[in-house]
Amino acid sequence: MTATAPADAPTGPPAIRFLDRRTPPHILTLTLIASMSALSMSIFLPSLAAMARYFGADYAVMQLAVSAYLASTAFVQLFVGPLSDRFGRRPVVLGALIVFVLATIGCALAPTTGIFLAFRMLQACVAACMALSRAIVRDMVPAEQAASMLGYVTMGMALVPMIAPTIGGVIDEVLGWRAVFWFLCLFATGIIALCWADQGETLAGGRGLSLRAQVKNYPELLQSRRFWGYVICAAAGSGSFFALLGGASYVASALFGLSPMMTGIAVGSPAIGYALGNFLTGRYAVRAGINAMCLAGTLTSTIGLSAALVAALIFEPSPLLFFGFMPLLGLGNGMMMPSATAGSLSVRPELAGTASGLGMAIAIGGGAVLSALAGSLLSGSGSPLPLQWIMAGSSAVSLIAILMVIRRERSLAVA
Repeated sequence: MTATAPADAPTGPPAIRFLDRRTPPHILTLTLIASMSALSMSIFLPSLAAMARYFGADYAVMQLAVSAYLASTAFVQLFVGPLSDRFGRRPVVLGALIVFVLATIGCALAPTTGIFLAFRMLQACVAACMALSRAIVRDMVPAEQAASMLGYVTMGMALVPMIAPTIGGVIDEVLGWRAVFWFLCLFATGIIALCWADQGETLAGGRGLSLRAQVKNYPELLQSRRFWGYVICAAAGSGSFFALLGGASYVASALFGLSPMMTGIAVGSPAIGYALGNFLTGRYAVRAGINAMCLAGTLTSTIGLSAALVAALIFEPSPLLFFGFMPLLGLGNGMMMPSATAGSLSVRPELAGTASGLGMAIAIGGGAVLSALAGSLLSGSGSPLPLQWIMAGSSAVSLIAILMVIRRERSLAVA
């Protein structure tokens, strides 16, 4: 019998046995599932310049491997949530991972830029893992505990963007950029085996609302000011990071002349702060509340990115001056993202998968736009300033969004 917790009102963590798919997945499995999207996003970034040279393409074209991937991810999220709410979390996660492995093989063998980008966009199906890892947590525990548990899950996940670009840079220098995708393929295959053995179904009864019933419930979800407040907070906050992903490789390699390995280290710098932010969320979210964690996170990111922008306007640009402030972006997002996600999922717990997918689609869709904008503005500029303006502005929007959520909840409490 599959051990499940009611999706609408879980009362505490259910019994979990590692490598027993009759129980919910272990936190290690959840962390690795969630990490797949981050790994796919970041491991090849140090190779972008080499790939552009290999295919004879402009950097702006190869940068579509980031922005088009994000756009495809946003599209995937619209369907992943409803499908998982209907058919369960386990089959959707396993199916997404299998398609991802096939797409990764296609990337490794691609003879032209167009074919590579086509398979790269197909890789976006792995984003289902990140969205559903959050829905699985919400299946298992209440909202405040979900923020705490998500903090620990994403703290472990934060190690991936911290080390993946460095690993990718080393593989590129030793074996070439195609080897990066073969490594990614082998890693994903191992995750499939782990999920098959450990990921028990957490959706109550294994099946939820029909797709038609979910569509009928969309208006109630979409008309919630709190839902939109949390989603915009997460979208704008993560948008700063996605903009960095779109431009960091160019800034590091073209503007500062860093090697692929050093580019990997620089691109991974926000993950240092992200891991700490996730730890603080795991430690204090239940006590402080999700709104307080969101506020602290958005303030940290906005202050850090604004300080970086001011410093860039005053002093000569340098790798240390640019990337030295990025851990503050990671720290702020590490405190904000788990809590904002838990907040958006708590509006309608029975639609947790749908809310997670829709929220992620909005966040990543916005990230795709900012990533493409960053790449476009940087390619014709000899300065990192355009990227810094985008990141600081996006972070400020996330701060405004959570302040509006807090104001809304206070007005409801008074009423």
